[in-house]
Amino acid sequence: MDEAMIAARLQRKIAHDSDGAATLGDFAVLGDGHAGLTFGFTVRDAADGAAGAAPRKERRYVLKLAPPGITRRGNTDVYRQAPLLRALHGAGLPVPDVPFASATEDELGTPYIVMECLPGRSFLVWEPQDGFDLAPANIDRIWRSAAAVLAKLHGFAWRTALPNWEAPRALADELAYWPPILAKAQEEKWLRLGRRLGDALSRHPPDPGPVGLFHGDYQPGNVMYDATPDGLTVTGVIDWELSGIGAQALDLGWLAMMADRRCWHEGWQPHSTLGPEELLEEYVAAGGTRMRDLGWFQALACYRLGSISCLNVRLHRTGRREDPIWERFAPSIEVMFERGLELCAAPAR
Repeated sequence: MDEAMIAARLQRKIAHDSDGAATLGDFAVLGDGHAGLTFGFTVRDAADGAAGAAPRKERRYVLKLAPPGITRRGNTDVYRQAPLLRALHGAGLPVPDVPFASATEDELGTPYIVMECLPGRSFLVWEPQDGFDLAPANIDRIWRSAAAVLAKLHGFAWRTALPNWEAPRALADELAYWPPILAKAQEEKWLRLGRRLGDALSRHPPDPGPVGLFHGDYQPGNVMYDATPDGLTVTGVIDWELSGIGAQALDLGWLAMMADRRCWHEGWQPHSTLGPEELLEEYVAAGGTRMRDLGWFQALACYRLGSISCLNVRLHRTGRREDPIWERFAPSIEVMFERGLELCAAPAR
C-alpha cells in the first residue's frame, strides 16, 4: 500500500472523528522490529489561537494494517487483536489500549487497529538497541521480568472476558499447522531436519497442561522496557499476531528457546543469562503454574520458528517480501532443528 495514501485516509478519519479539532502528524513506518505494515503517528489537537492558550495536546499511536489481498486468518487477521487487547487492558494487564479499529476496508483500504504507543523500547535479544545496559545483572532483570509478566498474562480470565474470541487449539492442531509452512524451505537439509523434528514431536505429545491465553511470540523483543530510577520497568507486551487459546506452555517453551544459546548459530547469539529451569522458577514465583515437559515445548518452539524462518527466508530471497534480517536467521535454522531433536530425545521432566 502507498504510504501517502494511508496517511491521507487516516488524516480524513481523525478530522472526521474530531470534527476538525485534531490533525495527523509524524506519520512514518516504525523503525524497530520487523512487524510488517506498522506505522507510528501522532494526533495533535488543533491550536486554540487565543493569546495565552494552553499548548495543544499531542498523543502518540501505533497503526497496524492487515496485508491487502491476503486471506485474513491467524496472524494476517489484524483486527482480531482489537477485542483481545481491549479486554486485557480492561483487566489491568500491561498491554496497549486500542482507541479505534476497523474490521472493514472502508476507512483505510484494509482492516486495521490503532494502539496507544507505550513508553520505552523492546529488547532485541540478538542485537539490542543502543542505550541498553548489557551488564549481566541487567540482562538478568530483563529476562526475569519477562517471565514474571508472562505469569500475570496467563492468569487472564479468558472464559468470562472473551468467551467467543477463539476456540481452544489442541496440540495436534498446532503440530498440523506447520508442515505446509516448513515445505517452503529452499534448502533440502532444512526440510529434512524439520520433518524429522516434526515426526519426533508427534510421536510423544505431552499433556498440554494449563489451557488459556498464549501470546505465541513471547520474548523480550515483544516486551517494552522503560528506564526508571529503580531500573528497567515493563510498560507492556506488544505484537499479539500469533496469540490464541491453547497450551500456555507454548509461551514458556518459546521463551526458553529464545534464551537458549544452543538454539542459535554462533554468529546470532542472544544476550541471555537464564536457562529454561530458571525462567520456569521465575514464572512460578510470580504466580504461574509449574509446567511439565518444558523440553518438548521448547522443541516445538524450535520447530515453529524454524518453519517460520524457512518461509521468511524464501520470501526475502525471492523478492516477494524483502527483509534482510532473515539472512541473519538463516544459519540458525539448521541449529534450531538439531537442538529440537536433542530436546525430544532427552528424558521428559
